[in-house]
Amino acid sequence: MAAPRPAPLLLPPPPLLLLLPALLLSAPGQGLGYSAELAFALEPSDDIAVPGQPLLLGCKVEGTPPVRVTWRKNGVELPESTHATVLANGSLLIPHFWTERPGSLSEDEGDYECVAQNRFGLVVSRKARIQAATMSDFHVHPQATVGEEGGVARFQCQIHGLPKPLITWEKNRVPIDTGDERYTLLPKGVLQITGLRAEDSGVFHCVASNVASVRISHGARLTVSGSGSGAYKEPTILVGPENLTLTVHQTAVLECVATGNPRPIVSWSRLDGRPIGVEGIQVLGTGNLIISDVSVQHSGVYVCAANRPGTRVRRTAQGRLVVQAPAEFVQHPQSISRPAGTTAMFTCQAQGEPPPHVTWLKNGEVLGPGGHVRLKNNNSTLTILGIGPEDEAIYQCVAQNSAGSSQASARLTVLWAEGLPGPPRNVRAASVSSTEVRVSWNEPLVNTKEIIGYVLHIRKAADPPELEYQEAVSKSTFQHLVSDLEPSTAYSFYIKAYTPRGASSASIPTLASTLGEAPAPPMLSVRVLGGSSLQLLWEPWPRLAQHDGGFKLFYRQAGQASFAGPILLPGTTSSYNLSWLDPSAVYEVKLLAYNQHGDSNATVRLVSLRGASDRTALSPPCDCRKEDAANQTSTTGIIIGIHIGVTCIIFCVLFLLFGQRGRVLLCKDVENQLSPPQGPQGQRDPGVLTLNGIAQRERGQLGQEEKRVDAKELEQLCPPAGVVGRPSPSPTVSAPTPSHSPLSTSPSCPAFLVAIDLSHQPCPNSRSALSTQLKPGREVVRPQPLGGMRSDTVPPHATPVRLALSPQDPAGLATCEETPLSMLPLQGFSLVEGRTVQAKAPCVDPVATLPSPDVGHRLLPEGQAAQLAHSGQ
Repeated sequence: MAAPRPAPLLLPPPPLLLLLPALLLSAPGQGLGYSAELAFALEPSDDIAVPGQPLLLGCKVEGTPPVRVTWRKNGVELPESTHATVLANGSLLIPHFWTERPGSLSEDEGDYECVAQNRFGLVVSRKARIQAATMSDFHVHPQATVGEEGGVARFQCQIHGLPKPLITWEKNRVPIDTGDERYTLLPKGVLQITGLRAEDSGVFHCVASNVASVRISHGARLTVSGSGSGAYKEPTILVGPENLTLTVHQTAVLECVATGNPRPIVSWSRLDGRPIGVEGIQVLGTGNLIISDVSVQHSGVYVCAANRPGTRVRRTAQGRLVVQAPAEFVQHPQSISRPAGTTAMFTCQAQGEPPPHVTWLKNGEVLGPGGHVRLKNNNSTLTILGIGPEDEAIYQCVAQNSAGSSQASARLTVLWAEGLPGPPRNVRAASVSSTEVRVSWNEPLVNTKEIIGYVLHIRKAADPPELEYQEAVSKSTFQHLVSDLEPSTAYSFYIKAYTPRGASSASIPTLASTLGEAPAPPMLSVRVLGGSSLQLLWEPWPRLAQHDGGFKLFYRQAGQASFAGPILLPGTTSSYNLSWLDPSAVYEVKLLAYNQHGDSNATVRLVSLRGASDRTALSPPCDCRKEDAANQTSTTGIIIGIHIGVTCIIFCVLFLLFGQRGRVLLCKDVENQLSPPQGPQGQRDPGVLTLNGIAQRERGQLGQEEKRVDAKELEQLCPPAGVVGRPSPSPTVSAPTPSHSPLSTSPSCPAFLVAIDLSHQPCPNSRSALSTQLKPGREVVRPQPLGGMRSDTVPPHATPVRLALSPQDPAGLATCEETPLSMLPLQGFSLVEGRTVQAKAPCVDPVATLPSPDVGHRLLPEGQAAQLAHSGQ
């Protein structure tokens, strides 16, 4: 058991002693301000009182005098007595504070409020919680510890008290030296000793003190043994941070004690990655994090890490810090003045952690929603509709959370213009029909000359007031027919008279209900379930149940005199099945809705079960599984057939499209080969066969689809008439004609190629370009436009080129005779194979078979021509 010390004699703080005479001698009314508003300049605050000592709760009010100040304790007005005195400036003095008053069950602990009132209204201060100073026994005593030299020792004690006890430590009954950096004292009752030495051994006591008492814990012995072995030890966190809940401006202590060999490095971080900051942050001892003057932004999870130096080996521990903030206003309500009959609105917004709850007071009484009062946006907006003299008051917004409370006030002034009419009198409402009500009234008693009209306010009696709507009425009319109402529904009506100066106060509300009516006929549909069953379907009407209603169902066979039924069904029903019917009969079904005002018109349906019965009789019993499988197989076959057909059609279309595209591309290629060179007409020489001198850029434009064949291949592709039964058109030999010098030599090419283009149907079985090789020093002979032949000499070092055969119009083809095309051996020129090329020519004028002198040609690309020349050697 802890050895208690005698509690020291505690006196009130000197400032309180100095203030008491002045407060007690203050004259009535002194210290009060004289502003038009009634508000608090000073409110009481939470406090901890010492039993048997005086307690002073401050309160100062500003407002138009006279101002009366009273106090409430736990919501009940505190009577004047010698035990509690209200001072002249409004403060409350309790000369002797007791937790248990002698001879009474009452105590002075509780929540106190200061109440001020003048002719404008009443305001209530924030609640001040008063608690008695206490000190409990230790519930955690320090424990004996054994440590090694150079190691760490830790003692802890815990005790509860109000106010929070101050913890100090003694070693061998002597206060420890707090100047020693090896000793770390944490406010929560922890003593840490680092770098232990032999002289640290001893008995340690924890001493807790506050204004209520002083207590000493049990002793705990520290034994320091010899130095450690120096072996490697993994980093270990002996004590990590605890979860803390604090209020703003307090100090947070996050403990972290780590050991290891070598001594680990302790670091701190936030789990959310945000920086801890440096302002108000310090590290106490070897790794304790101290945050002074905490704010809401300091809330979060803090991680303590112990790292082995030079490695990534680490151990971590974490704790959560929650910082609460008492409620405070970011927007205060403002005093307003509004004409009578209009709308007044107050707005206040408060913040805090946790978010505060907002309530409203009217002259000190809690104001809830209802009538013409609205609360919206989590009670932050107060709206008063149709204000009148009774609404003139002081309204307070009170924000409160677990960390504290705050209040703000504002006054509502209702402007009442002189000469306004009184409220309309004798308002009556009478039902005319199920959708109409007639409202009548008498004009006000006074100030009726300036009335310009009336406004009738209408709403359902069960609806909230915000669903109210209005209708304007002429000033000469004292009744109004309200239409488009709902049957069997209660409505509330009141009326106001309006003048150019403003509106009168509202009349006394009156209630009236519309007349009821029979419901409309329901929509009915019928479904045949089988040979002897019917299912009836309709929409449910829940409102029928509210008026003692429902549905009535009748049915009969067609031709019978009477119906079977009624079958009574509730309004929430939406279907009904009729069974055991005659399969060969036709049935008449009738459905109607009813309520307390009568029945609706009936909905009638005729339905025959004969068709369903016949279908059932004609269909023999079957294996449903087999039938379903057969249907599924048939359907699958149809689907597969459709897919195959569509696929074939797609392939055919693609074949035709690609074939047509190939023919078009081939024709374009031939046209490119036969197109004339770009140059002036006057520079062309149609009678000269150009063998070389082609520019490098023109060689690159030659076609690449021509085949090289010799004279033997030519005979095979274009046989004589005796071999091929059908004549073929004779190709015409032609050569490219460049725009520059027709003849030139190049030592790089020893041979010359002649190309014969058969792409335009030169013979039935070939569309290829033929070529043969000519040797230098020979001549090539070509037909002339006017008959005969023309020869040109191949230079000794001519560049190989390809000659194109230009066909005539295929439309001119006819049965032809053989016409030999001779190659004259001028100057020793001859074909390599020494053969004469023969082909069929169309039976037309020889001149027509010859190419035009202006037919253009193209050369092979340089690489292709060289390849052909090399292959021909």
